[in-house]
Amino acid sequence: MTQTSGGTRIRAAFDAARTAGGTALVPYVVAGYPDAETSYRAALACIDGGADILEVGLPYSDPLADGATLQRASAAALQAGATFDGSIELVRRIAESRPRVPLVPMCYANQVIGGGDGREASRRLADAGAVGVIVADLTPDEGAAFEAVAAEAGLAVVYLVAPTTSPERRRMIAERSGGFLYCVSLVGVTGARTALPSDTARLVREVRAVSPVPVAVGFGVSRPAHVRALAKAGADGVIVASALVDALGEDGRDIAALAKLVSSLRDAAGGATTSSRAASAA
Repeated sequence: MTQTSGGTRIRAAFDAARTAGGTALVPYVVAGYPDAETSYRAALACIDGGADILEVGLPYSDPLADGATLQRASAAALQAGATFDGSIELVRRIAESRPRVPLVPMCYANQVIGGGDGREASRRLADAGAVGVIVADLTPDEGAAFEAVAAEAGLAVVYLVAPTTSPERRRMIAERSGGFLYCVSLVGVTGARTALPSDTARLVREVRAVSPVPVAVGFGVSRPAHVRALAKAGADGVIVASALVDALGEDGRDIAALAKLVSSLRDAAGGATTSSRAASAA
């Protein structure tokens, strides 16, 4: 694991959540969905509702890890004119408005690396205010070069592990992941579920046992009950994505409903941290 300034900020957010007696809440917004201004308002609603870290999904034409909800939102954002440049500008606006909450974009390798090494994209994301990046289809086996250029920009590269990842490989991935480790709760793509898999608590315990960085659980997490169960299992953080996009309604503009869901998730996660309270007052 390469130490970066971004990773330090991410770790501090998890530490603050733990000190406050809670589990870190990591909501997700799709950049440019349904348009640039509304996605900005959605991001601020997530932060003001108690986010400890905000994940910003960068719209992509072939989002392999995403389920129907996020695919729909990504496609709508692209149709409305979303671009990589526009996503960076959104990150910049959020960072300037709510500087205390770490921002971690989620994207795909073709967006940030393409045919190069990712140096330019890393620098631009960091300059905009991002502290880390999740590249959904990048594995540590192929990620060393990108980790190096991201580290030069101060970005932490966050990797993912799944229920099908072997114990030995989990350990290796955890040791390479910067800031935190993204623990996928199920086999499949993103999407709100009514219930989490029955063995999720065991998965969380096993992954935490080998991880030197905080473990945040995502995919399928959609309800306060899920958050409470994951907190009880020992998750350092919970990531909620599709359920928040669903809360925005068919047109993607119901910010009030989004804010209500974030608030209920925050209550389930435990006491709001100092950073999120300060961000809300900003």
